[in-house]
Amino acid sequence: MQVRSMKSRIFRLVSLCTAATYGLATAAYAVQDLPGGPAVKQLNLHPPVTRIAQEQHFLHWMMLSICVLIFVGVFAVMFYSIWKHRKSQGAKAANFHESATVEVVWTVIPFIIVILMALPATKVLVAQKDTTNAELTIKVTGYQWKWGYDYLKGPGEGLSFLSTLDSSHRAMSDSGNLSNAPNDYLLRVDNPLVVPVGKKVRIITTANDVIHSFMVPAFGIKQDAIPGFVRDTWFKAEKPGDYYGQCAELCGKEHAYMPIHVKVLEATAYAAWVEQQQKLASAKRDDPTKEWKLDELVARGAKVYAANCAACHQANGKGAGPIKPLDGSALVKGSLAEPMHVLLEGRVNGTMPSWKQLSDVELAAVLTYVKNNWSNHTGEAVQPAQFTAARAGKFPEGGTAAPAAPAAPAPGAAAEPVASVADQSYQVFFATGQGSLDDQALATVRQAAQQLAAQPNVKIVLSGFVDATGSAQVNAELAKQRAQAVAKALTEAGIAPERLELRKPETITDSAGASDQARRVDILAAQ
Repeated sequence: MQVRSMKSRIFRLVSLCTAATYGLATAAYAVQDLPGGPAVKQLNLHPPVTRIAQEQHFLHWMMLSICVLIFVGVFAVMFYSIWKHRKSQGAKAANFHESATVEVVWTVIPFIIVILMALPATKVLVAQKDTTNAELTIKVTGYQWKWGYDYLKGPGEGLSFLSTLDSSHRAMSDSGNLSNAPNDYLLRVDNPLVVPVGKKVRIITTANDVIHSFMVPAFGIKQDAIPGFVRDTWFKAEKPGDYYGQCAELCGKEHAYMPIHVKVLEATAYAAWVEQQQKLASAKRDDPTKEWKLDELVARGAKVYAANCAACHQANGKGAGPIKPLDGSALVKGSLAEPMHVLLEGRVNGTMPSWKQLSDVELAAVLTYVKNNWSNHTGEAVQPAQFTAARAGKFPEGGTAAPAAPAAPAPGAAAEPVASVADQSYQVFFATGQGSLDDQALATVRQAAQQLAAQPNVKIVLSGFVDATGSAQVNAELAKQRAQAVAKALTEAGIAPERLELRKPETITDSAGASDQARRVDILAAQ
């Protein structure tokens, strides 16, 4: 009975495995190969369309063949020796000492093999880094989580755009329903990188926030994009078509949603594309001094939000997990200065990235959209000229942007008071290297305390800032001392300690004129 029971269990297990295998095979059958991208049941490398990629394929198979031959040879001799000279057949172990001939042979032969492998590999590696005489130069910037393309030299010079995952694919991924997933699922973007066939294209990589990696397997290129550094690589596509890649460096929670789509066109088609894009760019070129109407800004802002903000804050503005909601946010519904600071400088050490790469019109449009969408019916229109001024350090409600040292308040200067702490932060500035409040800073804290006393239900956050330069440990400790000094002054002024929350200091990464902004503590409403 036990044997039958065991057989029955094994039969059921085999049946389940068979059904699962059939289901996987059916799912795989429903998907087709994507030309220039991944293929169903792909075992080999991507089909190469550049000379470098072809050489990489040759090196791959050459070295694999050498390794297989060595493996077979070594283990064949070993197993033959074990079988032929086994004790059961009367073999007796030989007694011998080192042999100079053997030592020389098994040193020289591996050395020759290594040289034979290294010579062609070095040749290809040197060729990969030879970016001279490029006919087209494009700067590729990695963002969390999209790619920025700037045509610096050659046909198309001056063109610039962001490449973002198609919003319908993101929505499909969020829903979990992939029954109608296309063959280019999670690889389709709104603006592919377009290059001409047969032209040497130099790619200059950098990043805005964290390390990314620009990789297109069909071209045989993979180059890290590192903040503050410039790296380069190149390719020359020999065949028109669409080719796909991915960010190959784990860069955050949206890492899987920043694909690369390169469209290679014939020379005439590329020239026509450049002409069309230049006309569109000229038509779309916005005058930041123009006075925009509210409905125009909201319509423009909806597109900017969908392409850049919805991935984290969600289309409904509710946020998710640590991502703060925008719908009903006191910061959004309050005065302009703080959300403008957030858009231009970022927050929480890059978790909320800086969006300085967007134009002033796009920034004004998206902030207007957020201020007038969902339940945020403020009726307020933010004009591009206000962002133009903010980049230079002049904010609507006082305060300064990090890059603008001349316009920054002097250490200890009080921030302009506002009607409600829930709407606007107070900025308390400290002297260089000091963690104690001077008279003017203390006056600012007391002024904030008076406002807080009238709003007992408002939770208060003390958010410090540190400079990116110098010792990170020393800067962090100094920021902590400053926040504690502000908290102590607030409690001495009558604010209950349980209403206060001290957050981890944020780093200001832009070194140009950031010293004053890095010596401050913000008193603001918790979001």
